[in-house]
Amino acid sequence: MKASTTKRLTLALAALMACAAPLAMARETPKAATKAKPAATAPRLEKDLHPVPPMIADLEKRTFQWFWDSANPENGLIPDHYPTDSFASIASVGFGLTAYGVGVERGYITREQAIDRTLATLKFFNESAQNDSEDDATGFHGFYYHFLDMKTGKRFARWVEVSSVDTTLLLGGVLFSQSYFDHDTPKEKEIRDLADQIYRRVDWTWLQHNAPLISMGWTPGGKMIPHDWAGYNEGMLVYILALGSPTHPVGDDAWAAWTKTYDRTWGEFHGQTFLNFAPLFGHQFTHTWVDFRGIKDAWNREKGLDYFENSRRATYSQQAYAVANPGGWKGYGKNIWGLSASNGPGGLIIKQGDKERTFQGYTARGAGLDYISDDGTIAPMAAGGSIAFAPEIVIPALEEMKKKYGQYIYTKYGFVDAFNQSFDTHTDLRTGQLVPGFGWADTVHLGIDQGPIVLMIENYRSEFIWNVMKKNPYIRKGLQRAGFTGGWLDAETASALW
Repeated sequence: MKASTTKRLTLALAALMACAAPLAMARETPKAATKAKPAATAPRLEKDLHPVPPMIADLEKRTFQWFWDSANPENGLIPDHYPTDSFASIASVGFGLTAYGVGVERGYITREQAIDRTLATLKFFNESAQNDSEDDATGFHGFYYHFLDMKTGKRFARWVEVSSVDTTLLLGGVLFSQSYFDHDTPKEKEIRDLADQIYRRVDWTWLQHNAPLISMGWTPGGKMIPHDWAGYNEGMLVYILALGSPTHPVGDDAWAAWTKTYDRTWGEFHGQTFLNFAPLFGHQFTHTWVDFRGIKDAWNREKGLDYFENSRRATYSQQAYAVANPGGWKGYGKNIWGLSASNGPGGLIIKQGDKERTFQGYTARGAGLDYISDDGTIAPMAAGGSIAFAPEIVIPALEEMKKKYGQYIYTKYGFVDAFNQSFDTHTDLRTGQLVPGFGWADTVHLGIDQGPIVLMIENYRSEFIWNVMKKNPYIRKGLQRAGFTGGWLDAETASALW
């Protein structure tokens, strides 16, 4: 698809989030008193492949705690943002289900606590209503609405779409649960069975309005969303899971259609030659579950790099962009960088000296060949979610952000969603706060930004999530049908994993 279309699709999702924020303030989250307190246990991962500084270990634990504290324990739903009141995000749930395994391995919670929370979550999604009504369903054709009511689990509002990519991010957590909980006990068997039922029910072909591509979603009022997932962006996992389905798989031509437009954003940007996608989340989301090191599809083989290396180059490119700082934003530099989808102080147009500056609210900030969207807002997850790709530049960045600005941007749940040192205007803010002498700092954390931080720190430290997912037959089948070969997908390596 054209680069301009990629931008429109990304920003369309961002617009939904921006519209949602005011509505979120009217919602009520579960009472803290109903939540089971996590019980610390001895960590199972006693030795890291890559030891991390204390600050990174602290960040991982705090970010995990966000998922544990924010969830509704009765149905497993996790909010879009927290600690302010919010609707649930099904993508947040997918990251949370995966984080529970991290919590067990690191000794933050017991395995039994993780089992009970996971069971509550999977039971809800398996039993929730699937139909074409406007207000009385959680999803349709096995897919789920992007945002759900935290208590009832039904579609949050009529502007909310059945989302193919957010359902896929949920399924990342569902399939992780299926492969992680492998003990021969009634509860863990039930987790595996429920995960299988949820995944097998998804009718991927239903959303192929323009086959072989897959639509972004559907609404009862607007019906099929006309925009499709075409490379390169966070939709990569959509096709892997659609190809791996044993019940409603898409055709063999789907991956070729996905990769067909790659050449439009392949090129050099700030010293790196790679497949561009402006916000860093597009280089992170699928990688939280899939280890792309050493496995290659036809496009990889032609270019001589794998997707992991591509994400590494994207990370370096973002750092170089911040050092160059073409927008002249305050604070940018070698260790203060990172653009991705995040909250922001605007939308406002502010006169600063002889310039007019536009500050956005929630939007998909980024810098690449496809587009540049930069208003001085740094999202710590942009660096944090890339730690496995380029730890040598990510760790110093996270450490410096905390050291310099921790009193404004680091809380009991780790880094707030975003901050902007160039914004200094006293005005009513929808989110965040103005800090004299510093700038704007958010006061909430977003689930889709917290997720890559905790999961990719763990992948860097131990490769834990990657190794669990390598055992999942649906992930393996999807990759193989997409044409991936080599590395851990080879027969000998696969046999050793099983």
